[in-house]
Amino acid sequence: MDLNEPEQQVAPAAGGALRGGSGVPGGRRKQRVSMADVAQLAGVSSQTVSRVSNGHPGVVSSTREQVLAAMRDLGYRPNSAARALRYGRFNTIGVILFSLSSTGSSRTVEAIATHAAAEGYAITLIPIDVATQDNVLGAFTRMGELAVDAVIVIMEIHLLDSATVQLPPGVHVVVVDSDAGDRYSVVDTDQADGARRAVRHLLELGHRTVWHVAGPESSYAAQRRAQAWWAVLAEAGCPVPAPRRGDWSAESGYAAGLALAQEPGCTAVFAANDQMALGLLRAFHERGRSVPADISVVGFDDTPDAAFFIPPLTTVHQDFAEVGRRCVEGVLRQIRTRDDSRPGTDLVPARLVIRDSTAPPRTT
Repeated sequence: MDLNEPEQQVAPAAGGALRGGSGVPGGRRKQRVSMADVAQLAGVSSQTVSRVSNGHPGVVSSTREQVLAAMRDLGYRPNSAARALRYGRFNTIGVILFSLSSTGSSRTVEAIATHAAAEGYAITLIPIDVATQDNVLGAFTRMGELAVDAVIVIMEIHLLDSATVQLPPGVHVVVVDSDAGDRYSVVDTDQADGARRAVRHLLELGHRTVWHVAGPESSYAAQRRAQAWWAVLAEAGCPVPAPRRGDWSAESGYAAGLALAQEPGCTAVFAANDQMALGLLRAFHERGRSVPADISVVGFDDTPDAAFFIPPLTTVHQDFAEVGRRCVEGVLRQIRTRDDSRPGTDLVPARLVIRDSTAPPRTT
């Protein structure tokens, strides 16, 4: 095989014809379809076919469709192994993550896949059940075997900010949701600013203080949101109630809500995510506490369902699509410049979306 010209055996075309072969056992060996064949049928140069094959964005859309149609007619697909040897890359980005069940992880992965595809890259996922140094290194080893050009790591837990886990040196890598910007290239939502906006909104409505249902202690995002909640209350000279701890689930929010419904001074609650806020709404309804007349509730994430809660949820919007785009942009910059990750944290702004679950406290 000529590695300078990716090739593949032709598949049966319309009507079952095969280029240069009988298509039956014992017939002549099927000829391979080359890039030159595609170029001839499409009426373009082989260089243009190569650019379309490699997902290069600088091709006119009509020309791209013309080339793709020729590829389909001839049954041609680029040989990725040959292309990798020729260009020194595999057009694949690895994604290592510790949880696909959470809203943040799943929507970030979706955004990464979308933006990677737009740049002509595929993604390979490797989940890790238990976050240990051995498992992280094992994941990077598997990524090497799968031949990826760079890695995006979605942490969601305190790991890289300790000496427990280190990423292998010399790897093109971007980390999501981590406090390790002093050592790695990190992309994240501005968790602290989002939480500050939520708490200030409730105080500006006239609430004396704001209670908090926090996420897991191991979560970097949960810690940032809780710290911002505490800081805003302290700066305003408000009482700081003891936070309730959840695990991101609606069930844990429901349990916290049953307890908070018994607190006579509780008129406003900031939940660290929308799912726990949903549990709060259920618990307050069951205990006869009206939202927002008796208790105002703010969530975090702005999940697609948040606008359809009863009442529609005031929440902090995270731009997961922008986080994913910046992750892909970051690793592609490293790939194209052949430069390793540079330390620093790139924060994507958060914004407060005000709906019907917040209101001034009831006057007595």
